[in-house]
Amino acid sequence: MTTPSSAPVGTFCLVLHTHLPWLAHHGAWPVGEEWLHQAWARSYLPVVEVLERLAAEGRTDLVTLGVTPVLGAQLDDAYVRREFHTWLGFWQARAEGLATQRDPALRELGSREFRASQHALEAAEGAWSGGLSPVLRPLLDAGALELLGGPATHAFQPLLDDAWVGFALRTGLDDTAVRIGQRPEGIWAPECGYRPGLEELYSDAGVRRFLVDGPTLLGAGGTTAEGVTVGDSDVVAFARDLDVTYRVWSPRKGYPGGRWYRDFHTFDHDSGFHPSRVTSRSTPSHEKAPYEPDRAAAAVGVDAADFVDVVRRRLVDLAAQRDGRPALIVAAYDTELFGHWWHEGPQWLEAVLRLLPEAGVRVTTLRGATEAGHVGGALHLDSGSWGSGKDWHVWDGEAVADLVADNEALRGRVAKVLGVATTARDTTRDQLARTTLLALASDWAFMVTKESAAGYARDRHARHHREARLLADLIERGDVAAADDLARRLRSVDGPFGHLDARLLTG
Repeated sequence: MTTPSSAPVGTFCLVLHTHLPWLAHHGAWPVGEEWLHQAWARSYLPVVEVLERLAAEGRTDLVTLGVTPVLGAQLDDAYVRREFHTWLGFWQARAEGLATQRDPALRELGSREFRASQHALEAAEGAWSGGLSPVLRPLLDAGALELLGGPATHAFQPLLDDAWVGFALRTGLDDTAVRIGQRPEGIWAPECGYRPGLEELYSDAGVRRFLVDGPTLLGAGGTTAEGVTVGDSDVVAFARDLDVTYRVWSPRKGYPGGRWYRDFHTFDHDSGFHPSRVTSRSTPSHEKAPYEPDRAAAAVGVDAADFVDVVRRRLVDLAAQRDGRPALIVAAYDTELFGHWWHEGPQWLEAVLRLLPEAGVRVTTLRGATEAGHVGGALHLDSGSWGSGKDWHVWDGEAVADLVADNEALRGRVAKVLGVATTARDTTRDQLARTTLLALASDWAFMVTKESAAGYARDRHARHHREARLLADLIERGDVAAADDLARRLRSVDGPFGHLDARLLTG
């Protein structure tokens, strides 16, 4: 690797997007809370531990971390924390059972899983006993990360009218401020979805920066090598550099597909654990070779060094194209990639964050990049997303046309009911707005389009819509007792955002 010079060759920002839909009290394997528990144990715990280790060494501005408010609410929820602890206990019991098998490879797998489950249990009973918020706050105070907020329930904003965009965004930012004690200045725009005019709504909500996908900025004549102020606003958009980002994870390739890494898709049916390595992309599951941790650890070192070299060479090339002006690279991923989908991801992440400064690359956050001057002039952006085709069809295509129509009708119906003037806070009307926000989450359309637990997604979409329509009918008819009773029952199941004030939807 090239020896670093005294001046950085450029700046690198890693953005992690932490998101799962509202799953509390809803469903079990293979969907529902099992998703949440797996991601918590396999991704959130180890990724935070990486940041804590680096922060303890005095390192700052390590990553920009987006946490969707609906996930923050789940990880702080007392019910979810109890269920997570129970799930960890079952994990440990399954590992103990596997460790008694005659097959030495399965015994070793059981031992590894037992140690991992024990570590997670200790974390859940210790630092994580109060949920996510008490864990994040020390990292924020130490300057180790920048926290991004976002709309309450990860709705695909380009398909919402301005009133709902503003309401969902204020609700989400308020929630993060309540939980963390800081109101984020930046947001992760759900699905990196953008349409012209959103920047004005962001500005009104106090948002100073957000993320789009590379083609959204490039298509408008910009470059991913710096942020831009959007339209006539002072809000800055940063874009993913896909050439670098896809080195890790793309629709067809990336480090996690390396032959030595643990295979996510092959598992022992009796225990549910993953005993195999990738081996090759064409190897059938029953022919996968056994996982070898030492080989995987060596692959982490090789791939981390390769990524750092890719980043450094890219920054040098970009600077040459910019008459020597230092460039910026933004790489952004779902947090769940690191540990959940890619078992060795947290180890790779730590290695990269250590190696980049040694290679002469400045590591910082989106806020740090702004302060360092990596922002160019104003640019009017076209619509886009980070979905397939970089357009909106994942969320408004033919496969989900009925869901889109349902959402549009529900927004109008609820806005009409809540538009009746009231000066007093009304928890029943608040619950109507809350249930509607859950119905509008982008996850349901994504899962249907991608044919990933599509039946579950349609059921969740239909349930939230049915409940919202029924509650709206009761409120409109003036059946106060029935409306209040339904709202209480819904609140006991779908209870995030206790501060939510429905009056803000039209206020």
